[in-house]
Amino acid sequence: MVEASEPRAIVPLRTHHEEPQAGASQTAAVRSASPEQIEWLARQSQALEGARPEDILAWAVERYFPRFTMATGLGPEGCVIISMLARIEPRVYVFNLDTGYQFQETLQLRQRIAERYGMLIDLQRPELTVPQYEARHGGPLYKRDPERCCFDRKVAVLQRVAAGYNAWATGIRRDQSPTRADTPVVRWDKKFGLVKISPLAAWTQKDVWKRIMDQGIPYNPLHDVGYPSIGCWPCTRAVQPGEDERAGRWSGTAKTECGLHLGGG
Repeated sequence: MVEASEPRAIVPLRTHHEEPQAGASQTAAVRSASPEQIEWLARQSQALEGARPEDILAWAVERYFPRFTMATGLGPEGCVIISMLARIEPRVYVFNLDTGYQFQETLQLRQRIAERYGMLIDLQRPELTVPQYEARHGGPLYKRDPERCCFDRKVAVLQRVAAGYNAWATGIRRDQSPTRADTPVVRWDKKFGLVKISPLAAWTQKDVWKRIMDQGIPYNPLHDVGYPSIGCWPCTRAVQPGEDERAGRWSGTAKTECGLHLGGG
């Protein structure tokens, strides 16, 4: 049974509409949670285990909206969650981390989502444009230091946005990779300083695509030509039959995650 009372957060929050003062860092200080709050979240996660994703989202909206947000790369899982939010609470602030390296098909999907659900996914961008960033680093940094590239163009941007919210939703699933196998439904995300909610944690790839097909949810056409997982175009390739669904991400390197979902537990 989900508990009604939550320990108070120990750090004051600001909304995403507030701009940092002149000369201030573009990345806000990351908040922390008390042991009591972390324990309470663990109990909520256990209580929500086995619940429908729609019910998990409804719980999150009831508890955290309007300080509840969603970051999405517009993958299949994100599109499914958006379709649910459109029915539960379409005013939830949904945004995409626009690195400047996204496939055109991904950006076009954003418009199709808006036309279908009336929800315009905001684009949150790094401080530097791609030409400025590559000029600063003497060329494309993703070729020699993809970890730094992902941090600068994704992780730091999410840290900036997260400062205005109490909780965020993600589309990660436990069966996507070994690094995601223990994903709880609800937890404190220490990397970004807010509650992290994964309504599709217990779903499989088959569950996601069944919902997309059953409801005609818009999705990226690259999924039909061998791209089960899509990130930035320089670091994503089509996968071969029998490969893991994330094998096309940072292929040929030891890197398996962009950093958004590592080190947050």
